[in-house]
Amino acid sequence: MSVVAPDPIVPADAPEAATAVPVRFVGPSGEIAAEGRAWAGRLGFTGKPGQVVVVPGSDGGIDHVLVGTGKTFDPMSARALSARLPAGLYRLEAEPEQARVAALAFLLGRYRFDRYKPRTDEDEVRLVAPEGFEAAEAGRIAAACALAREMVDTPAADMGPLQMETIAREIAEAHGASITVVTGEALLEETYPAIHAVGRAAAPHRAPRLIEIGWRMDRTERPLIALVGKGVAFDSGGLDIKSAAGMRNMKKDMGGAAHVLALARLVMQASLDVRLVVLVAAVENAISADAFRPGDVLASRRGLTIEIGNTDAEGRLILADALTRAGEHDPDLTLDFATLTGAARVALGPELPPLYTDDEALAADLLAAATAVRDPLWRMPLWGGYRAAIESDIADVRNDSAAWAQGGSITAALFLQKFAPTTGAWAHLDVFAWNSRNRPGHPEGGEAQGLRAAYAMLKARYGSV
Repeated sequence: MSVVAPDPIVPADAPEAATAVPVRFVGPSGEIAAEGRAWAGRLGFTGKPGQVVVVPGSDGGIDHVLVGTGKTFDPMSARALSARLPAGLYRLEAEPEQARVAALAFLLGRYRFDRYKPRTDEDEVRLVAPEGFEAAEAGRIAAACALAREMVDTPAADMGPLQMETIAREIAEAHGASITVVTGEALLEETYPAIHAVGRAAAPHRAPRLIEIGWRMDRTERPLIALVGKGVAFDSGGLDIKSAAGMRNMKKDMGGAAHVLALARLVMQASLDVRLVVLVAAVENAISADAFRPGDVLASRRGLTIEIGNTDAEGRLILADALTRAGEHDPDLTLDFATLTGAARVALGPELPPLYTDDEALAADLLAAATAVRDPLWRMPLWGGYRAAIESDIADVRNDSAAWAQGGSITAALFLQKFAPTTGAWAHLDVFAWNSRNRPGHPEGGEAQGLRAAYAMLKARYGSV
């Protein structure tokens, strides 16, 4: 299991809070108190981002800590504190709003994946709650991000379609939600042919499935939110097999499913004033004699036929059926999360997920929330000129775009748009769900992207009951 240490936040009125060590954020031109100035100079502290200096006290303990901010203080840099500070209790010295953001960042930075290599020797770093800090809410947000990251970090052998179903069942049961699962050959009987086609080559115990959670569905006076996630437990590329390097981290290809399950749990925990439908298409894109092939034409739940140009463009196929099912509920708002394209990384890199929507109000609200909670998103265009790139001569649409269009993330989003619900607004987040480099507070491995932004948007729009 991942580690988010218990009770890392100490109430401000707790007796021990009075002994907390101050953490002072200092930029290149910031003033350093006299007791720390000589020590900081000796250690070359200049206020650059990432610099941390522990200033000793006369009693042999720690007097205070200096943290470099660079020219502009980003409170999210406090994710690194749990990895950089000695064990102890600390108090953040910053403006109240910045301190609250930094405290949440500190919680996010405590995540460790230790399912296979337990870490029992780590010292505990704790914080005094800043003024106005909602520790319970922050804890739920950090735990949701940890859930998404742990699911992504878990190898495919232990995070297959069945394990995703198990986690979905646990979340549903904990919140009194209904859950239905359509598995294997039943997908054909229940009209999910694209999900079945992508997952049919997997071993029987890793059979494809469509997982559906319904929460408060009888409260018809409340708006209905649909969350749709791509859950490819492992992507070999299918018959268009990936290279060894391209396959190495494909355990993360269920990152979209991980995000929507974590987000759904947050929504239910916060009792947002909504109804909720969660749809996860969980498959393994494997290779066998029964694998779907380049050149095949697949049916879909929507009734559109899909020509397969590349079996490695499988995520959009399973999302097509899941989005169609979402539309049958007439949602007021649909969000889908998917580790969909490498082209998104070419366009924006690994740390900035593209956001696609044709709804201006939703775009504005998501981007405002992303800025407010420092969970970045970047809006990309659903450029109509590229729709011709997914036209097929023998089917209604093709799953790989023509080479002339080049914008693979855009054309993938245009493909999904054909299957997205026509009621309400829809947005697609093409997340990477991964830290490619190891940094304090950002261990290499699973990452939650856009999750906090989406939750903040939903909370701002709908409130709690």
